Amino acid sequence: MRIGVDLGGTKTELIALGDDGAVLLRRRAPTPAGDYAATVALIAGMVTQAERELGVRASVGIGTPGSQSPVDGRMRNANSTCLNGQPLKQDVEAALDREVRLANDANCFALSEAVDGAGRGADLVFGVILGTGVGGGVVVHGRALQGANGVAGEWGHNPLPPGDDTGGHAPACYCGRHGCVETWLSGPALAADHLRISGDTATPENIVARAAAGDAACEATLRRYEARLARALAGVINLLDPDVIVLGGGLSSIGRLYEQVPRMWVPHVFSDRIVTRLRPPLHGDSSGVRGAAWLW
Repeated sequence: MRIGVDLGGTKTELIALGDDGAVLLRRRAPTPAGDYAATVALIAGMVTQAERELGVRASVGIGTPGSQSPVDGRMRNANSTCLNGQPLKQDVEAALDREVRLANDANCFALSEAVDGAGRGADLVFGVILGTGVGGGVVVHGRALQGANGVAGEWGHNPLPPGDDTGGHAPACYCGRHGCVETWLSGPALAADHLRISGDTATPENIVARAAAGDAACEATLRRYEARLARALAGVINLLDPDVIVLGGGLSSIGRLYEQVPRMWVPHVFSDRIVTRLRPPLHGDSSGVRGAAWLW
């Protein structure tokens, strides 16, 4: 049996999978805000309770925000800041008395979709998170890549390739840089771009609904978003040449992306034929926790 834990900022989810990927048990609990010791205790307690209910000792994988430093294994770059600088893997292993595997939550999403999701059977899958932030993960032959520096797939903090739809604007990013992909393609970035150009305050959901109803300003906002996403993903294709790109996060539910973006990335891809497929996630918001289980 495999247990996966998805450690989120507001909730922690656990899933237990059988050998065939069937869900045996699922649990959710609030994540202790800003309390590292309580977070470790929550993970250990959820795993112990799941094993007690199912009567089987399991492998354990954990998906986290941020990543482990290759220098000392401590957490870094997590928006759940109580994790940063902490030896999370070692502390959970001590609490559970076994080895655990840990990976970035975007890597877990990509792994889930590559193993038995929208990228099943593909040699190379790039998983994208388009939500409050922008992240990515790379899976090759069923294995998530960590990279020499532990940042494989972090395309959200590369600069957006230039285009005539930015007006020379380069939004500030929390990472200290300007014009990162995340500052253009996250949910808040979509709303901020609409406000900047139209003067209208609207959520991404409202923008999509109003564009479908014929609102010209909202339609223009989505067109700009699609063009930027196309350029950013074209850079991924030119570098990795994935078989499948799977979108996750809240903005992955915008159905028109899967038709518009592949048409718009054509001029930016260095190939006379593009067979890379852009797909929605098969497992939705459960992909992260499933991918954590598939780390084993």
